[in-house]
Amino acid sequence: MSGVAAIGERERVRGFAFAGVHVSTAEDPQAVREAWQALPADVAVLILTPAAHAALEVELEGRDQLLRVVMPS
Repeated sequence: MSGVAAIGERERVRGFAFAGVHVSTAEDPQAVREAWQALPADVAVLILTPAAHAALEVELEGRDQLLRVVMPS
């Protein structure tokens, strides 16, 4: 079974935990990259805040099997 994860600023992602989403709060680009490295292997859907998406642009290249959703600003 594939999982869903969210990475980004605490105030923007914390509510996803109520739906069973693996939530990683990250307030700066370094924390975003650390959260990315710590994601469970079964994640198939990744929800990102705009800031988290900007911090992971390079890492996300070529990861076509991972569905990415960027939250609106």
